[in-house]
Amino acid sequence: MSRVCELTGKGPMTGNNVSHANNKTRRRFLPNLNDVTLRSEALSRGIKLRISAAALRSVDHRGGLDAYLVKAKDDELSANALKVKKEVIKALATA
Repeated sequence: MSRVCELTGKGPMTGNNVSHANNKTRRRFLPNLNDVTLRSEALSRGIKLRISAAALRSVDHRGGLDAYLVKAKDDELSANALKVKKEVIKALATA
């Protein structure tokens, strides 16, 4: 399982640990990923995603999963999230 957010595409970054003596060693900064089930109002079901805590706040800010996916860029979404986005757009168009 890769450490990449399914909604934002946020992944590991690299940097340095810097000691008090100013010694530098390489390290990884991992995103804060959580397995969550988000409710889709258009599809009337829950969607399981592995997203970062920042993405979860963004979903709440935009008014839910459906609103987030409609505005999200396709190149940032995972294959699973892209499939859900197409289902949501289709459901919203028929409603």
